[in-house]
Amino acid sequence: MLGMTEPQVWTLIGVFAAGMFGTITLISTMFLRMMQNGFDGVRKEFEGVRKEIGSEFASVRTEIHALHGRIDHLDRDVNAIYRHLFGIDRG
Repeated sequence: MLGMTEPQVWTLIGVFAAGMFGTITLISTMFLRMMQNGFDGVRKEFEGVRKEIGSEFASVRTEIHALHGRIDHLDRDVNAIYRHLFGIDRG
């Protein structure tokens, strides 16, 4: 049986504790780096989606403005037909 002196036991405990602390530090650092990379990827995806939605809304706005112009012309034409049918424009 191996007999260890008290300083050897404390040295072994210190080495084991340092190894465990180093391992925990390494694993937690790797985990945090992995999480940060994941969050950065999600952030980039959201930025892309936000830009895409913004461009879609811009095109919808353009179409609405064009439709508004057509409705104005249609309203003018309907008023002209109404005035013609009921003789309002004849004085």
